[in-house]
Amino acid sequence: MRVLWLKSDLLLPLDKGGKLRTWHLLRHLATRHEVTYLAFAEPDTRQADVNGMRQVAAEVEIVPRSDSPKGSWRFYVDAAIHLFDPLPYAVGKYRSAAFRRRLNDLLRQRAFDVIVCDFLFPAVNLPRRLPCPAVIFTHNVESEIWRRYAETRTSRRSYWLYSMQYRRMLRYEERALRRFDSVLAVSSADRDTFARIYPDAIRQPVHVVPTGVDTHYFTTSPSQTGARELVFTGSMDWLPNEDAMLFFCRDVLPLVRQAEPAVTVSIVGRAPTPAVARLREQQGVRVTGRVDDIRPYVRDAAVYVVPLRIGGGTRLKIFEALAMGKAVVSTSVGAEGLPVTGGEHVMVADSPETFAREIVHLLRDIDHRRRLETAARALVVERYDWSAVAGKLEQALVRITGQTRGSADARASAGRDPSTEGAPSALPDLHGAGREATRTT
Repeated sequence: MRVLWLKSDLLLPLDKGGKLRTWHLLRHLATRHEVTYLAFAEPDTRQADVNGMRQVAAEVEIVPRSDSPKGSWRFYVDAAIHLFDPLPYAVGKYRSAAFRRRLNDLLRQRAFDVIVCDFLFPAVNLPRRLPCPAVIFTHNVESEIWRRYAETRTSRRSYWLYSMQYRRMLRYEERALRRFDSVLAVSSADRDTFARIYPDAIRQPVHVVPTGVDTHYFTTSPSQTGARELVFTGSMDWLPNEDAMLFFCRDVLPLVRQAEPAVTVSIVGRAPTPAVARLREQQGVRVTGRVDDIRPYVRDAAVYVVPLRIGGGTRLKIFEALAMGKAVVSTSVGAEGLPVTGGEHVMVADSPETFAREIVHLLRDIDHRRRLETAARALVVERYDWSAVAGKLEQALVRITGQTRGSADARASAGRDPSTEGAPSALPDLHGAGREATRTT
């Protein structure tokens, strides 16, 4: 197959869960198929990162674009401008005339077998007519993230703003899903959520491409039996991660310290927002920012915490911790969509009191912690190493392209033009209110 892969950013550096998932899946796909990768990139992107992308793509095309740092005055000005945009802010900011021009050029110049839109955001730049099947690879149900975020807001203004974004995302996500011949999801939970929220928007059954982990890279090391260190890893400019650690340090950590005063926590991940950075002011809280390797931080911790209250898809961070043989305490949202059993592979707790109690129990009961660690590592090694799951993406794309071609051939043989009967090429433009907008630099 000749695959055109659309993404909002380069995969390198591998500092986000979505990047890691795509990297490992493309690494497998590129061994047997020709992948052209089109994405935005920051103007100061290292050439080494562009060159490194050729490990997973035969050709790499980039369109310059930059984001204002979260919390900066430019970020708030940009967000204010989008208040009157019919598109959700998370989507509208990716509208780009330059991206659309390059995409149209590629579609004119080459015959692709399938277009894969990785995440929802690049879909805003798809042309009205497409010459081949199109698939959307959803790492989350985006509207659910915004709904949950709105529900956790305490101020009336914040609740109104996020509720507005939720409603816009709900409308956009449904319109976007209608554009595609098929949908790929990362869990059966997301598949069921799509079916519940958008029952008429999806043409085929959703294909599940499960989450995996590199069990050779993330491997076990001697346990820190007496450690009182907790750890969380993730991109700290992502709203669910920011909310998780603000909630944890405000509501959970003080309860843990009532029982275990020496407990410390490391928040490890790129681009901490100003609110996350201020957590350094609390005693025993370390905020690292971007690190080259998260493994030493995970290795030295006694318990890995996932206090997410918002989210969708599946959390690669949990699989990485399990592969390293770490005891995990997670909320139900954090463990959502993963094939883990509470009490056997992870400990699940949702209230501040129960979350703190599970942490304290694991710190004190080393035998229980060891049993949890052993079961967790065995689960991911036996069933969820990337070598075991990556082939599911290839199988899904081969099946989708075959089915779509067969359907088009049948319509053509009946004397009908498939481009006028609900195929992606005939569906509405998603740019928003018929307006052209450019976000390139």
